[in-house]
Amino acid sequence: MKILVVYDSENGHTEALARSVAEGAKVPGAEVLLHHVREARVEDLVQMDAIIWGCPGHFGSISGGLKTWIDKLGGLWAQGKLIGKIGAVFCTTATVHGGLETTLMNLIVPMLHQGMIIVGLPGNIRENALYGSYYGVGVTCPVELSPLDPPNLPSERDLSLGRALGERVAEVTGKMAGDSRK
Repeated sequence: MKILVVYDSENGHTEALARSVAEGAKVPGAEVLLHHVREARVEDLVQMDAIIWGCPGHFGSISGGLKTWIDKLGGLWAQGKLIGKIGAVFCTTATVHGGLETTLMNLIVPMLHQGMIIVGLPGNIRENALYGSYYGVGVTCPVELSPLDPPNLPSERDLSLGRALGERVAEVTGKMAGDSRK
């Protein structure tokens, strides 16, 4: 099974979360690819069994870099090439009320238009039991007050949510592919 994690990241916050998602998806039998939107090719999505994308939330919406990439999916949509593929999303925001849920929902909408099957992160997953990030993984990384400050990267708890999402996507993708590890 092939899983692609595509992300946009400006200061490393979302990249750190993307790496944890990819790490969690690396279960036996999974080939996991991790690409920044600058390197990701929409044509490669056809060969994927699962696609996970994420970005920093910009005022409750998708970052410009990922939105530009998503907007290139029209040809795949017209041909129905992504129908039935597994999809999941993740994001980071700079403030606690910075639009995590809105950004996650905005990331899911293009997947629904493509006919993808969305995988969230249920509350019965240990890492998510108290966090409540059901639509995907959304975490807060407070903005640095100065360019000289060290980056406020996701915490270990945040990264564990990313790994849990990656693992869940791999598990569901395996089940959908008829994998014997059900």
